[in-house]
Amino acid sequence: MKHIWLVTLLLTSFLSSAQTISTYEKPPVFSECDSLAVNQLKSCFNYSLNNFIYKNFNVPKVVVDEDYKGDIQVLFEVNKEGAFKVVYTDALYDELKDEAKRVFEMLPKIKPATYNGRATFIQYSINIAIPLIEPIREEDKIKHVQLSKSDSLNATLSDEFDKVNAELKPYEKLEYSSQLNVPFTHSYYARFDDEMNAIGTNSHTAAKPFVYSDVERYYDIKAEKESLAKDTDSWLGRKLYNEHLVEVQGKDYWFTVDPILDLQVGSDAEADYSTWNNTRGVFIQAGLGKRFNLSASVYESQGRFAEYFNRYAESLKAFGPDPAIIPGRGIAKRFKENSYDYPVAEAYLSYTPADFLNIQFGHGKNFIGDGYRSLFQSDVASPYPFLKLNASFWKIKYTSTWMWLKDVRPEVLEDDAFLTKYMANHYLSWNVSKRLNIGLFESVMWADTNGRGFDVNYLNPIIFFRAIEFQTGQGAGNAILGLSGKYKWNNKVNLYGQFILDEFSLSDVTAGNKSWKNKFGFQLGAKYFNAFGVNNLLLQAEYNQVRPYTYSHNTEILNYAHFNQPMAHLWGANFRELVLIGRYNYKRWFADAKFIIGQRGFDFNTDEDSFAYGGDIYTNENNRVADIGITIGQGNKTNSFMTELQAGYLLNPETNLKLFTNIIYRDFNPEATTLSTMASNTLWFSIGVRTDLFNWYNDF
Repeated sequence: MKHIWLVTLLLTSFLSSAQTISTYEKPPVFSECDSLAVNQLKSCFNYSLNNFIYKNFNVPKVVVDEDYKGDIQVLFEVNKEGAFKVVYTDALYDELKDEAKRVFEMLPKIKPATYNGRATFIQYSINIAIPLIEPIREEDKIKHVQLSKSDSLNATLSDEFDKVNAELKPYEKLEYSSQLNVPFTHSYYARFDDEMNAIGTNSHTAAKPFVYSDVERYYDIKAEKESLAKDTDSWLGRKLYNEHLVEVQGKDYWFTVDPILDLQVGSDAEADYSTWNNTRGVFIQAGLGKRFNLSASVYESQGRFAEYFNRYAESLKAFGPDPAIIPGRGIAKRFKENSYDYPVAEAYLSYTPADFLNIQFGHGKNFIGDGYRSLFQSDVASPYPFLKLNASFWKIKYTSTWMWLKDVRPEVLEDDAFLTKYMANHYLSWNVSKRLNIGLFESVMWADTNGRGFDVNYLNPIIFFRAIEFQTGQGAGNAILGLSGKYKWNNKVNLYGQFILDEFSLSDVTAGNKSWKNKFGFQLGAKYFNAFGVNNLLLQAEYNQVRPYTYSHNTEILNYAHFNQPMAHLWGANFRELVLIGRYNYKRWFADAKFIIGQRGFDFNTDEDSFAYGGDIYTNENNRVADIGITIGQGNKTNSFMTELQAGYLLNPETNLKLFTNIIYRDFNPEATTLSTMASNTLWFSIGVRTDLFNWYNDF
């Protein structure tokens, strides 16, 4: 805890130097400074405070006896009533801390600081030097410099540092109008989904995450956060419930710094151990000028999960000694006997050279679709490097994304390094009318199999990948096409869908022989906003279906996957699924319910039957079980049911810090039990506190 306070103190030092106080509009005023001009109040406040400390501070005997030389760090505030309050002290001796607190308690009430003519609190840090040094008035310092300038290395003094401090102003929540991404979680995006989808709006809601400036036109996130603020004046209360831990704004810049937490404990009825997760990290957002923003989040995590989750994580294992890949996060090292250690870092730069164009380069995830699932591009895989261009004009939004992915299987290693492969996609969203939106999607996956590296053929943001695939050789890339649609039935009901086409044979379709070549899938869904007249209640129903062998390829490294995880639907292929979701929020309270019913076809992976049935997109489609008669659910047919219930309280709207409880019931029933497909019946209960910045998917 002490180190956290020290970090806070150091960050606060950006706002003020030792024994030099920065101001907002007008600093607090001691009575002896009352008659001075505004531009003299700052130095007078500095001198008065330091002079009071010098005259009243009694250096403890133990400090004198041991001839200590150092300082005391004090973080304090002057509240709206003009009273001094010590927030934190740090010194080598407890006696020095106690004496500093005693002196500050003696300080009289003064006139509080003002901003826009209104009294406000203000925070400072100060270093008290030991031995004590008698303070010098600002004008006396100048005289002293003039007399001794020929002998001193500090003969020329600059007020540049003070000018920088003087430029600081109260943080105005500039992130909510910036080009930063709104952290993508389905639960939070549901808060403004209905405003973004009102009839007649020219919004584009498929390519996610959104940037704040796009959402700002339809929903006032800043006003929402302010409406949820608690009435508290204490520094700790504001930081816990209402504000970023650090928030700084200057003339042409701003930044915020927050801790990241995901601390939870629970139990899995299927296992004989408790489940837990321990994530700590830091989240930074910043703006430089009006067109450049950046964000970074660094996580250090250890955890142990429900038995089915652990089995899936270990089935994703990459080459090397590490036992698992935590789904959606990354490679996990062994921690103790049966737990995992999985660090993650995500960051991006966002630049807007013109109002119609946003460019992002970073390490993270993207999502394309209006549903809970996406058959185009989902956020279920681990983070990856990407370059993304978003161009908006007329009734069109055009998104181009280039990604650097990894195949981490041992059979494709090169010099003991994971194989790099590349993915590029385009998504064009067109608002045809006030109610109808149509989207066109194309994507290609390729690898450095012939030394071509990142193929410049795919750099052109306006191109038909299928044509390029033929030009470079069909074995050199795996192209996929998609069509999406959304219809606003009214301001309460939206219908949406996706159709994905990996390969298509018209002759086989007309022949009706259920050929393996007909690799496609579709999604149909509906959202009901403010359902049954209940404000902030969202109901959603979604059906997804993907035929066997979709997303796979006869060259295995060209499958539609990254880090042994699909880049589209979590289940890969060869499945049908019904998803029912309800989300409700009231002020800081929230509740989510999700029900998933599905049927999947797995490979048997036995000596007697090693055929590929089309569900595992990492298997070679040339090893398929048949050419015709291909049906969804073929292979080891598995029926599953899952329900997930979550409820909680939003502790801090600025950081999305939540208290929550979560219950998962999962019934997984394959027709045959194999080493790779096991029956399970899970009841997983968890409680915890989490900074909710990304989607956790537990529905494998």
